[in-house]
Order: sequence, then structure tokens, then C-alpha cells
Amino acid sequence: MKISNKIMLLFSVLTFSIILLMSFFVYYLANRYSFGDFYKRLEIRAYVTANAAYPPNGTDTTAYNIIRDRHLEKLPSEEEYIIPVAYAAGRFVRPAKPNLPHNFYDEVVRQGQNTYRYNERFYAGILISHGGGRSVVVVSAVNEYRSQYMAELRKILVICFLVATALIVGAGVFFSQYILAPVHRIMHQVKNISSNNLHLRVSTEPGEDEVGELAGTFNNMLDRLETAFETQNNFVSNASHELGTPLTAIIGEAELALRGNRDADSLRASISRMLTEAERLNHITRSLLQLAQTGFDGKKQHWELIRTDELLFAVKQMTDRLSPGNHVSIDYSLFPEEEDKMSITGNFQLLELAITNIVTNAIKYSSNQPVSLALAATDTKNIVIVKDNGIGIPAQDLPYIFSPFFRASNTSSFEGYGIGLPLTNTIIRMHKGEIIVESRMNEGTEIRVVLPSVT
Repeated sequence: MKISNKIMLLFSVLTFSIILLMSFFVYYLANRYSFGDFYKRLEIRAYVTANAAYPPNGTDTTAYNIIRDRHLEKLPSEEEYIIPVAYAAGRFVRPAKPNLPHNFYDEVVRQGQNTYRYNERFYAGILISHGGGRSVVVVSAVNEYRSQYMAELRKILVICFLVATALIVGAGVFFSQYILAPVHRIMHQVKNISSNNLHLRVSTEPGEDEVGELAGTFNNMLDRLETAFETQNNFVSNASHELGTPLTAIIGEAELALRGNRDADSLRASISRMLTEAERLNHITRSLLQLAQTGFDGKKQHWELIRTDELLFAVKQMTDRLSPGNHVSIDYSLFPEEEDKMSITGNFQLLELAITNIVTNAIKYSSNQPVSLALAATDTKNIVIVKDNGIGIPAQDLPYIFSPFFRASNTSSFEGYGIGLPLTNTIIRMHKGEIIVESRMNEGTEIRVVLPSVT
């Protein structure tokens, strides 16, 4: 069932239930009121009958009879009874008419008044005292007004319920279509997006409602998909080129070496070139394997609590082994005073690899000039800062430095394969961090690795 139909059905059922419940409530109260109103009428007639039969001192019976006959509406099948209070064998002497239960009379004598109903005939009784003793005055009548009134009320309620049903169904259909119209628009736009037009986006309306968030979520997903497709295409293209170049060189040197009449020095030179290209190929394939094995889910590696100051010391030791004679120094000026702030969660070896890649790049592209390695921390972030005085990165190349195999336009004289920074970016993103790069040509580069602190 479609969501629009579900909304309409749920809206209708809830509204029907409320209206039906209110109708029953109104009917019940009206029924109760009709009982009370009719009993009140009988009670008034009982008092008038009592005063007409036993008028108070100084009054005339005729006056009460005139009032009763002229001003009180005659009730259907109205009957009046005056029953003297008498007891026999400890029980009220019940008259032949009206044929009412003993407890009715007992309650009248005890409480001064009582009511009783048999089918549509209602009885009201009161106790009066007079010179000759006490009597029970009973007035009864058939409540025809109630049946007519309740029948009319039922008719009105049924008509109102049917009209309300039609209005509710119409309103439910309208509101379900109105509420889901933005969702239908998003569905229509998403259906038109494929791998051939990932640049398209879902239009968003101003506001901060759930539909706007849904459209924003779709757009964010499309941004990631577009980036992933472009990265994959670039990766395949560049990987094919980077892997094909050393393979072509190896094949060429092998064919040259197999030719006849080659002296030993020439063969040695060919084998040396093949070895160099094979080592290059091995480095590329190992880097690609390392890039693929890191993943983005964070589930393949051991996660632990890491002290970022210890991480920096480990990076410095690793750098010293890889690049002896480097001029990397740790800047302690930004270190936080509270040791608790220097804590993150992650994989120590991967973070060490990522930051070491940044530091070795700083050494390489600054021709082994001084490189600063610093650490700063806030309540929510740890920031590793690597600053060099090297060749810098051209502004037009900055958006692409994390693409696999991409190399800046001013790095042709330096050896490299364009895999280190993409690998570093993958690792940092896996740790829910980010890399911020600021660079000026021929002045140097500052890279800040921002990682979330343990809270």
C-alpha cells in the first residue's frame, strides 16, 4: 500500500473514531438529560398534586388546581396517586395501584423522594406530612418526548456522520497528496539520475523540514557517488598508465637483451634497468594494495586509545630511519598543558603511516630543509601540524592532490608516484578526521591533520 493511501486511511480511521466516540457521548448525555428532565417534571407535578390535596395553612386548594390545569402541560397518560403511609407486619402497605416494588415506597419514606421507571413509563414519588399523618404522592406518565427526541437526535447524528465521512475522506486524500507532493517530486527527480548524469541534483525548497533534509541527504549521496565514480575512473586510467610504463620498459629491455652479439656490460646495463623498473612496479603495486586494504569502514583494523604526543615521537623515529640526516624537529610550543586532551581513538600503525607520508613529502619537496612537526589540542580536536619551506603547491593543483597518481605540475624533477597523499587521506577519513592544506609557491606548505579527541 502506498504511503499516501496509508496516511489517508490512518487519518480517516482516527477521525472516524473520534467523531463516533463523540456521537456516542452526546447521545448518552442527551439520553441521561431526557431522563432527568422528565423526572423533574413529574416531581413538580407531584408537589402540585400534594399541595392541591393538602394545601398549606392560609391557601386554597382551588388555586393549586387552577395552576395545575392552566399552566402545567398535561403529560401523556399522566396518573396521580395519593397513598397514606401505613405499615402491616413491619412492611409498608403497598396499594394495588400503582404496582410498584416495596423498596420504591421504602426509599420514598426514608429519603423523602424517589423515582422509578418501567419501560417508557416513569414514576416520581414524594413524601408529604399533613394533619392526618403522612402520605406518599406518586405521579406517573409515559415519556413520549424522549423517544421522539432521541429518534430525531439519532437521525441528526447519522446525517452528520455521513457528511463528515465524505469530508474526512476528501480531506484525507487532499492532505496526503499535499504532504507527499515534495516526496513525489524528489522521487521523480531521482529516477532521472543515472551514472551518465550524476552531476544532476535534487532541487531543495527553503526551510528545515524533513523533506528538505531528505533532499539534502540525496544530494550529499550524489556528491559522494559522483566523486567515487570520478575517482574510480581516474584511478583505473592512471593505474593502467603507471603500471604499463614500467612493464613496457621491462619488456623492451628484455627483448633488447635477448638479441645476439651483446657484450657483458650491455647485458648488465639492461638487467639493471629492468631491475629498476621492476622495483618501481613493485613499489606501485604494494602502495595500491595498501591503499585498497585500508578501506573506509574502520572494521578491518584494531582500534585503540592513542596518545597523540607518543604518535608524533613515533613518526619522528620512523622518519629518521627512512630519511637519515633529515631536519625534522618537534615544536612543543603548541602542546596542551592537560595530558587528557592528547587522546584519540584509532589504529596507531595506520596513523603513523599517514603522518609519516606527510613528513617525508615535506622533506622531499623542501630538499631536506627544516620541517616543523607540532601538536595542538582543544576539547574536541587534536591537530597535527606539518610545516615546511619547500616548493609549495600551485593553487590550481590543490583540489586534486588527494587523487590517486596525481602529481603537482612543479614536481616533475622529484621522484614519486602520487599514491602517498591519497593513502594518507583515506586513513584520516577512516578516523573521521580531515586534512587542511595551505600552500604558497616557493614559500612552503602547511598541512594540518584534524582528528576528533576522546570525549
